Amino acid sequence: MSEAAVAKPLAAGPFSVFERMVAWRYLRSRRKETVISVIASISFLGIMLGVATLIVVMAVMNGFRAELLTRILGVNGHLIVQPLDMPLEDYAQVADRINGVPGVKYAIPLIDGQVLAQGNVGGGSGALVRGIRGEDLGKISIVADNIKQGSIAGFDTSEGVAIGSRMAENLGLVLGDTITLIAPDGDVTPLGTTPRMKGYPVTAIFEVGMSEYDSSIVYMPFSEAQLYFNMDGRAQTIELYVDNPDNVDALKPKIEEASQRPITMVDWRERNRTFFDALQVERNVMFMILTLIVLVAALNIISGLIMLVKDKGHDIAILRTMGATRGAILRIFLMTGAAIGVVGTIAGVLLGVVICLNVERIRQFFSWLAGERLFNPELYFLSQLPARMDASETISVVLMALVLSFLATLFPAWRAARLDPVEALRYE
Repeated sequence: MSEAAVAKPLAAGPFSVFERMVAWRYLRSRRKETVISVIASISFLGIMLGVATLIVVMAVMNGFRAELLTRILGVNGHLIVQPLDMPLEDYAQVADRINGVPGVKYAIPLIDGQVLAQGNVGGGSGALVRGIRGEDLGKISIVADNIKQGSIAGFDTSEGVAIGSRMAENLGLVLGDTITLIAPDGDVTPLGTTPRMKGYPVTAIFEVGMSEYDSSIVYMPFSEAQLYFNMDGRAQTIELYVDNPDNVDALKPKIEEASQRPITMVDWRERNRTFFDALQVERNVMFMILTLIVLVAALNIISGLIMLVKDKGHDIAILRTMGATRGAILRIFLMTGAAIGVVGTIAGVLLGVVICLNVERIRQFFSWLAGERLFNPELYFLSQLPARMDASETISVVLMALVLSFLATLFPAWRAARLDPVEALRYE
């Protein structure tokens, strides 16, 4: 057979069957290639675990932010309106006018005050009393839909209060018990200001799933709050809930016009800016740190391929003398290294998706295994570990892993392609 006949099949187009066959053969280990096989396996596991970790961590942080945002904006208004000129005595009329602004779901007059709450056990704890009308409390779905005990029906005339489940647990209270509220700004007497102390029956216990709210908020009928805080005939603020919280800036001029009085407005972003900025910084830092796992795995691909090129120097010389071009050798080792990255990335995505779908079960399992509660809601605010995958972020992780894997193959593949038959025999 002539040299041209031998060279012809090796001169097939890029990524031909021949090139793929050789690349696949180099991925399969033989007894004398154990070290190379181990490095390839470590590279595969590194990329798989790196991609899976990135996907899981970003999904958990997205879920954490979304759940916190849902609960914070569910309990607190998107926009707070406060008067500038005089006490808010016409709160009902102002709320009705603002309710007519397109984009505003409802406007709720409120009275807020800090108190010390005491129950059947413990020395008491700080609490935030929110005086609210019964009809308005029913509009706050995250509270109204999560009443665990009792009812908010007839809330205005009940002369009782609704408290969070964690407050009830901490103070040893059950439905029907009396909670004692102590306010520092009480009655003025000849001996000075005395704290105001009054007991209220617990008529409802709610659980919104955020420990900060479940352990600190007390909802009180609006008329009772007016009496308790010496605000007869007045409201303190009006909280607005809007259709699109990200569009509050466009609504502010319309709300100011509808209020027909000088007001100041504070939106949810200003109230929680530090908290959500910290979450965003933490999310970005975690992404950069965990990307290093994939980078280390990519470096393992480099070392594995360099060792493979050194070990296959004799084979490269034979392929070149049989007519294989430099481009063919380059593509063979590119496919060998890229295969590790591609398969590792796909496996990492599958593993990450499985973990995200079962993250709460996994947390419960490890809590059972460790014998203690992981992800304490007192520290992390939420009672469950959330995970919310974002398609664009997942695609970014996949592309980043593929690009790093591909770049890691370039130098070893280029080095293999640069060997000529004479030089390659020196690796024998």
